[in-house]
Amino acid sequence: MLKDPACLFCKIVAREIPSTAIFEDGEFYVFPDIHPKAPVHLLIIPKDHVMASVADMQDGQEEILGAMLHRAKLLAEQQGIADQGYRLVFNVRHYGGQIVDHIHLHLLGGQPLGPLG
Repeated sequence: MLKDPACLFCKIVAREIPSTAIFEDGEFYVFPDIHPKAPVHLLIIPKDHVMASVADMQDGQEEILGAMLHRAKLLAEQQGIADQGYRLVFNVRHYGGQIVDHIHLHLLGGQPLGPLG
């Protein structure tokens, strides 16, 4: 497994920092955001430290992002927020609001979120 020993999310996947797993398989780990912005606010992270953010994506890594989006859809259904709607967010680098440099997808829902902008 690709791991960055200084990465908070790598430590969570390695169980060095406790979290509540909402979903886990060989590829992804999903857990609640510690500062939720909606009743449902989950973080979907690859277990491998494959890239810091979308901005660091290389040719050939498109499949991981597609798999993250598919997992988000399935989780929205499981969490009961799919019918009313939800938001998916990739924060990219510091100005984009990214705090942890391990690619992750936010799944938010369970209340009206309103339009962006």
